[in-house]
Amino acid sequence: MPDTKNRIKIARSFGSASHSYDVSARLQRYAGKHLMPWLPNRNDLTVLDLGAGTGFFTNILAGTYQQVIGLDISRQMVEFAKAHRSSDISWLQGDAFKLPLQTASIDFIYSNLVIQWCDPLDKVLDEILRVLKPGGLFIFSTLVDGTLHELKSSWAQVDDDKHVIDFTSDKELITLLNSPRSTLIEHQAQDIVLEYENVLHLVHELKGLGANHVPKKRNKGLAGKDKWKKMTDSYQDFQEPSGIYPATYKVFSGLLVKLTD
Repeated sequence: MPDTKNRIKIARSFGSASHSYDVSARLQRYAGKHLMPWLPNRNDLTVLDLGAGTGFFTNILAGTYQQVIGLDISRQMVEFAKAHRSSDISWLQGDAFKLPLQTASIDFIYSNLVIQWCDPLDKVLDEILRVLKPGGLFIFSTLVDGTLHELKSSWAQVDDDKHVIDFTSDKELITLLNSPRSTLIEHQAQDIVLEYENVLHLVHELKGLGANHVPKKRNKGLAGKDKWKKMTDSYQDFQEPSGIYPATYKVFSGLLVKLTD
């Protein structure tokens, strides 16, 4: 499994956010809602919610489809979802790099803002295509390059360390998704700009989502007060006249079909 230590750290990061996640999940709600028009209108399907988190959208899927499986890498997230969502849902703790599911057993996979954490992504896509039936669908959203560019730019004024994850580009993602085994039949990319009272509000929301793990960061400790002040001063270049601090998320949504085995 690629970079197992990093996967464990990501699981812990999201697991620690299980009880704060739904309060902080503005972006997830928006992106997940925009995948709904692509959902199949048949209800006799077996569905996997890949990276189900607290199970918010898994619960919605369970209201329509015959068999719904919610899978997450974090044990805490799975336990939270079991306690708060429909008893009709089957819950699994598992890793996207090694899905605990039979080959060609799933009609469609729903995945909302998850695969940006999967590196290398091609290995996860291999697993997604393995468990999908021929003709099965992968309906997903992810973050691409340009996400949090304000925060990345502000930290760049401080040092050359990695403070924000590097996301793949639209072009690289499209190339990866179109293969002899799959075709991206629909996609869209949009900028979602969320507003924050200050930079600390933004950072607290990222932490509340468990999205504050940066794999390539060299200095693992917290930034000192001087560095933090310099970064927040730089972020003021993006501050709106109203005093609000914006943060841009570039969301790529897609509908992919599995062609053959």
